[in-house]
Amino acid sequence: MSKKNWIVCGLGLLIGGAVLLSACATGAHAQPQAGAKKRCVVVWSEGTAPKRVYPKDINGAVAESLAPLKDWEVVTASITDPEQGLPDALLNRADVLIWWGHKRHDLVKDELVAKIVKRVKEDGMGFISLHSSHFAKPNKALMGTACSWGAYKGDSTTLDVTVKDPSHPIAKGIKDFTINHSERYSEPYAVPDPKSVVFEGVHTLKAGGKDPSRIGLCWQVGKGKFFYFQAGHETNPVFMDKNVQQIMRNAVEWAAPVQ
Repeated sequence: MSKKNWIVCGLGLLIGGAVLLSACATGAHAQPQAGAKKRCVVVWSEGTAPKRVYPKDINGAVAESLAPLKDWEVVTASITDPEQGLPDALLNRADVLIWWGHKRHDLVKDELVAKIVKRVKEDGMGFISLHSSHFAKPNKALMGTACSWGAYKGDSTTLDVTVKDPSHPIAKGIKDFTINHSERYSEPYAVPDPKSVVFEGVHTLKAGGKDPSRIGLCWQVGKGKFFYFQAGHETNPVFMDKNVQQIMRNAVEWAAPVQ
């Protein structure tokens, strides 16, 4: 090789090396950071579900169903935790809050309810209310109505759930299904007209007969998305059903504010 060619080759190596070093320094060829910030969903419960049905409580069962979600941090919280499970640091970074309550609605502090409402309406945090949480303080504050059902009866055997709005993201991958459900809520439901009714259902009664009602309802409340899922009586392992688990995952991703 001539002296001239040696010089050209050497310059090429120097320039190529400089480009490579520059690319490494700027991260032009770097992979996405493994520690990228995850979205956060908090699953809250008052802790009154029977241990024989829910050994880890309902929030534990729902949290386990959310484990397959990618890039999500799943946190369980309870009314018995400090600051009733929702200190400002946690509430303020929650993208979605799931709420299950039954017997301890009145124990939830009004100051906490006001913070939850603000996070939904002004900040766009998603809110998912489960079964008897229709009477929970945050649920009623967000709806602005009595949130009462026409009747509450423990005289049913099964609930046939029908996909009413198959195009809705919460219905993704869900076909009609049946679960054991020993308590029925009867229409009418005293809430504003929902933006969408994703699921309807029919309870089969022990004495014979059927009782239809809405099962999955969606609203937009201020900047936040709100989903209420009526099924979930605590003496039935509803939140361990694979269909309900998929609905929970779908609902979390739907309710989360757009990044």
